[in-house]
Amino acid sequence: MTLPVSPSSLRAAGRRVLLVALVAACGLAQAAEPVALRLIGINDFHGNLEPANLTLTLVDPHGGKPLRVPVGGAAAVGGLVKALRAGAPHSLMISGGDLIGAAPLVSTLFRHESTIEVMNAIGLDVSTVGNHEFDAGAAELKRIANGGCPPPQPDAVATSCTLAPYTGARFPYLSANVFDGHGHTLFAPSVIREIDGIRVGIIGAVTRSAPTLVTPSGVAGLRFIDEADAINRAARHLKAQGVKAIVMTIHEGGELGPVSQRGDWNDASCPDAHGPIFAIAKRVTRDVDVIFSAHTHQGYRCVIDGRVIIQGTSYGRGLSVVDVVLDPKSKKVIPSQTRSINLPVLNDQTDPALRERLAAALPEPYGDVLRSARPDPAIAEMVAKYAAVVAPKAAQPVGLIGGSFPRGGRADSPAGRLIADSQLAATQAPADGGAQIALMNPGGIRSDLDCKGAPPCTATFGQIFTMQPFGNSLVVMTLTGAQLKALLESQQRPGAQEATWLQPSAGFTYTWQSDAPAGGRVRDMRLNGETVVPDSDYRITVNSFLAEGGDAFTVLTRGTARTGGGQDLDALIAYLKGAPERSPVPTPRITRQP
Repeated sequence: MTLPVSPSSLRAAGRRVLLVALVAACGLAQAAEPVALRLIGINDFHGNLEPANLTLTLVDPHGGKPLRVPVGGAAAVGGLVKALRAGAPHSLMISGGDLIGAAPLVSTLFRHESTIEVMNAIGLDVSTVGNHEFDAGAAELKRIANGGCPPPQPDAVATSCTLAPYTGARFPYLSANVFDGHGHTLFAPSVIREIDGIRVGIIGAVTRSAPTLVTPSGVAGLRFIDEADAINRAARHLKAQGVKAIVMTIHEGGELGPVSQRGDWNDASCPDAHGPIFAIAKRVTRDVDVIFSAHTHQGYRCVIDGRVIIQGTSYGRGLSVVDVVLDPKSKKVIPSQTRSINLPVLNDQTDPALRERLAAALPEPYGDVLRSARPDPAIAEMVAKYAAVVAPKAAQPVGLIGGSFPRGGRADSPAGRLIADSQLAATQAPADGGAQIALMNPGGIRSDLDCKGAPPCTATFGQIFTMQPFGNSLVVMTLTGAQLKALLESQQRPGAQEATWLQPSAGFTYTWQSDAPAGGRVRDMRLNGETVVPDSDYRITVNSFLAEGGDAFTVLTRGTARTGGGQDLDALIAYLKGAPERSPVPTPRITRQP
C-alpha cells in the first residue's frame, strides 16, 4: 500500500538530501590532499653540452679537504632531471637564462640550435632571458625562440639548420622587464601552469645591466627597466587572474663570502651573502614564493624571511631543487613545507664511491636521487651527433704552446696577456690601424688555454674557440693619455669588491693603488718605458664589444679616428701560427699596491 506524502514532506526530504550532499561535498573538499610540486632550476648553462673537464668543488661530508668532483654534460643533466621527476608527481624545470652564448664550439658552431634542441629533449618548461641571449641581437634571439633557418653567411664559422630544419624552443622565454620600441615586453612577462587544478605563475626577468654586458647595437631600441618593479607588476597581473602561487626566475645573482673563500652552496643561513639579488628580493612582493637566481655563476641556497633564494653555479654543473606544497583550498604555497637543495650533476667520470659518499650526506629523498641518477642515453646520443660534426674543425691544430695560459690572476693573467698581444700584433702595422696598445675585457676570456701533456703542446681550434667564442671584430681608435687613464680608473665600479681588469698588451704597464680614492688609483702609466702624457694621442685596440661601451667602459665610445679590423679569433690564430711556439708571459703588466 502506498502512503500519501504531503508536499511539505517532499520539500523537507529534498532539503535533507541537499544538506547531506552539501556536507559530503564539503567533506570531500576538506579531505583533498595538498599538492606537491617539484621545481628544478638550471642557470647559466652556456651551451656546455659536453662534460669536457668540468668540475665542482664541494664540501667533504667527512670534514676533509674540499672535494673536486667531475660533473656536467647535457646527458648527465638530463639524467638527473629524469631522476628528480621520477620522484615527484608534478614538476617544472625552470631556466635562469644564459642557456646560450659564450659557449663551446658544439653550441656556437650551430648558432646554439643544438643547445635549444637538447633542452627541448630534456623537457625544459620555461626560461627567462639572460644577458648572453642578446649576444647576437634581439632579432636572432627571436629566431632562437621561434625557429627558422636564416640564409648562410659567407665565411661564417657558425651555420644554421646543419642537421635538420630548426623549429625553435618548445618552452617559452620570459622577459618582464625588457620592452621594445612599442612599449611591449619583448617576451611575455609570465606564464601560468596548472598543477592538479591549481594555477602556478612563473615570472621571468633579466638584470637591468644587460645593455652594458652585450654589444650595445644588439639591444638598440630595447628598454631594460628596474627588475623588482617589473616583477611586482607581473605579480599583480597574475593575482588579478586568480593566481596565488608565484615563482620568479631572474638572471641576476649574488655571492657568498669573499672570492678566496666562498660559502657552502647548501648552507641556508647564507653567511656574508651580498650582491644585487638580495637587494632586489627585499623589494619583491611577498606574493612571490620562490626566487631562482642566476648570472653570478655561484652556488647558494638562502632562506631569507622564510623565502628561498637559490642558484646552482653554472655550465650545468649543478641543479637547484625547490619542493613546494600547494594548499588545494587557498591555492597558495604552504611556506612551512617548502624544502630546497642544490645537487651536483654527477656524470660517468664521477667515482662511484664518491657518488655514494656525497649521496649519504644528503637528506632523503635527495640522497636516493643522486644515487640513482645516470646520464640519459638519448641525450648523450643527440650530443654525440653534434659533436661528430664539430670534431674535425675542433681538432685542427693552430700552433704550439709552451705551457698553460690560465685566466686567473691578481689583475692581468697569462691568458689575457696572450689575447691582448695577439690583438696588438694584428693591428700594429700602419695599414692595419697603427695600434700602440691593446686591451682585452676579462669577461670575453671564457676558458683557460691548457697545455695537455708535456710542453710544447698543440693548441687546437676548439680550444681557442672555447676561449674566445664571441666573434667580435677589432677596432683601433685614438684616445688621449687622459682618456686612457679615465678608462683604467673606471675598472673599479662603485660597490664592487674587485675591479674589472682590462688585460694589457706588451709594452704597456702601470701601477694600481688599491687604497687610493676614486680617480687616483692609476699611476705611473708607461708605454715601452716612456711615461704616458695626458694630452698626447695614443692608438688603442679593443674588440667591437668594448668599442661600443660594453662592460660599462663608456670612455671607449669617445675614441676618435676609428679603424675596423679583422676578427678577434683570427688574430689569435695568426699570432699562434706566427711563431714556432708561444709561451705564457709570467710577469704581470699591472702592478697592484698594496
